[in-house]
Amino acid sequence: QVQLVESGGGLVQAGGSLRLSCAASGSISSSDTMSWYRQAPGKHRELVARYSSGPSPYYDDSVKGRFTISRDNAKNIIDLQMNSLKPEDTAVYYCNLVQVWPGWRAEYWGHGTQVTVSS
Repeated sequence: QVQLVESGGGLVQAGGSLRLSCAASGSISSSDTMSWYRQAPGKHRELVARYSSGPSPYYDDSVKGRFTISRDNAKNIIDLQMNSLKPEDTAVYYCNLVQVWPGWRAEYWGHGTQVTVSS
């Protein structure tokens, strides 16, 4: 079983920065894919950034150049550094972990952390 706990959300003015952190516990592998999603009021949950075993992280176009995802495999932590925040970044941010083996897939979610950007 895997547990994900997010931290670091809060209220910030437009143009400011926040750093989100997600601590994973349980049976974790460096080959697991870890991501950050967000869900704004009245909208679907969307992928913000993904860190996998691929050559480079994935970022949604709306956050490219402003957000940076990083991973510490030794500590099973994945962070999201958010700079130049905009009011449209306001959402609940969720940590996500996916494990894949032949014929088997498991997906886990954290409870989320609120990010509010005021104009």
